[in-house]
Amino acid sequence: MPIPRRRIIRPVVAPPPSSQRLTRLRVKLAREQRLLAGWMVRLKRSFHGFDKYQRRVTRLQREIGLWEQPHVPRD
Repeated sequence: MPIPRRRIIRPVVAPPPSSQRLTRLRVKLAREQRLLAGWMVRLKRSFHGFDKYQRRVTRLQREIGLWEQPHVPRD
């Protein structure tokens, strides 16, 4: 008997979750969303602080570069 070239694999349909499990999942989701929101506040604050120092460093490097350039008198 020849072996078929392909075999169709159909996913097994899982039974829908019970209402108790669904409630637990929703409570867990709400908690995780609150925690994520708190982290986002801290992340934004950190990023803005980082951005401020990066702008300062860039400005100082540019200013030092202007002072270190050899001065060429213009006609």
